[in-house]
Amino acid sequence: MVLVSGAAHAAGTILVFGDSISAAYGLAQKDGWVALLGERLRDRKLDYSVVNASISGETTAGGAARIDEALARWKPDVVVVALGGNDGLRGLAIGQMQANLARMVAASKAKKARVLLVGMRMPPNYGPKYTREFEDAFATVAKSENVPLVPFLLDGIGEKRDLFQADNIHPTSAAQPIILDNVWKGLEPLLRRTR
Repeated sequence: MVLVSGAAHAAGTILVFGDSISAAYGLAQKDGWVALLGERLRDRKLDYSVVNASISGETTAGGAARIDEALARWKPDVVVVALGGNDGLRGLAIGQMQANLARMVAASKAKKARVLLVGMRMPPNYGPKYTREFEDAFATVAKSENVPLVPFLLDGIGEKRDLFQADNIHPTSAAQPIILDNVWKGLEPLLRRTR
């Protein structure tokens, strides 16, 4: 499901390409961080519409398969790639995840979009080697593709049990403004640049 918010004829478009956390799983759509992003843009008179093309359960392989169609359809000025968490939860190969992330970033850049890569971290029970390599994959892609990185989407939330739903995976509505602030740090500079 794709949700669009903001002015129908906004000067620019932000495409959010994520998984269940960006799709507001378990929440009213209006309470998710992407909807809150639309509100912040309006409040700050930044003329962008927001397209939320996030899908619950999406892996980087699914995102890499979908990115070309999404870029052609929405012609975004800015793309926020916030995938990888489901790869980690399934213990998928980090090298493949890294290649998929690089593919999405490169495809977006080829269409002249500015790109923000948003990282994720795995809990320690996945073992120190996997968790370190998983986290490093995002930094490696950001560096090789020369795009900004938000190191951890859930920064400031991860250790606070009360900010998660009963499944211990998906943040509550109270956590969404924190997630938005995390993304905003990397996103705002991209909004003030022109193509």
